Amino acid sequence: MSVEGSTAQPRVEYVTTKAGVRLAYEHHRPAPGRPARPTVIFSCAYCTTRENWRAQIAPLLAAGHPVVVWDLRAHGDSRVPAASGSLASPGADLAAGSAMSPAAAPAAAPSAAWSIDDIVADLDAIAEATTPAAPFVAAGLSFGGLASLHYAVRHPERVAALVLIASGPGFKNAEAAAAWAAQVERTARFLETRGLEAFVAGRAGTTCIGSRPELPAAQAAARAIVAQDVAGLARFGREVSGPAPPVIDALGGIDVPALVLVGEHDQPFLRAGEVMAAKLPRARHVVVPDAGHIVNIEQAERFDRELRGFLESLDTSEDPSRSRGGLLRGARSE
Repeated sequence: MSVEGSTAQPRVEYVTTKAGVRLAYEHHRPAPGRPARPTVIFSCAYCTTRENWRAQIAPLLAAGHPVVVWDLRAHGDSRVPAASGSLASPGADLAAGSAMSPAAAPAAAPSAAWSIDDIVADLDAIAEATTPAAPFVAAGLSFGGLASLHYAVRHPERVAALVLIASGPGFKNAEAAAAWAAQVERTARFLETRGLEAFVAGRAGTTCIGSRPELPAAQAAARAIVAQDVAGLARFGREVSGPAPPVIDALGGIDVPALVLVGEHDQPFLRAGEVMAAKLPRARHVVVPDAGHIVNIEQAERFDRELRGFLESLDTSEDPSRSRGGLLRGARSE
């Protein structure tokens, strides 16, 4: 595994995994002299990029936490290996018959199918590159939260705490799992036929930039999203997001502090939040008023306040389900 950097601002760094995936990330560090606090690694929702977390960086740095934001494979600036072994833009090694540049090699067979195990390995590579000697706070929104749960199951010694935002533990029920996979397939087809600009501008925009597209943070997130490669996103959906296995039966064994946070208008994930808060042994459950799926952009100030309060409770070794605000597990935060 190799690590390299660039001079771009904000500084983008890259780690190349053993599988040859080149992952893009930013590693933001507090000013020198601050007490050491756990690094927070933010994992993105499907179809979004690390830009979605931009507003969270400064508040957490001010609180003394190093912050890492990264792009999932085939998202943002992360790259996957072509079948020939060279690094290519996301999705460049997909089915034959796709458009190719004049300099490109003849189409080769697609690489092996991806799975949630690959994403766990990717997150581990990011963690090893940024905080190899200390456990970190694994934070994620939607698919990023599910990936963080899978990571905690496989690498419990590496996780200091979980922040699960607008997320769920996956679907144990076969019918529900099939319905989810079908929804992801519809998303993939929409991306392939209509493109990312239509995706962000349409109803799906609430799932990737939130319900307040006029916000500067939402607009910045949208610009990063539409710049992505459609083929890579479609492949990720079909091979990873759609068939990702559930972790619901493992929740009771994840014995770390957990913040389960969801917007009050995020109907598909309200029940999932309740389930996780009930099953995780040390969970604090927060429902943010007047927010939908992308709660960290739609209600950034409230989101940051809840997140910082949770992280402060880690410093004082309090059970986050009984923090200074008096919130009990499963309670609603108004």
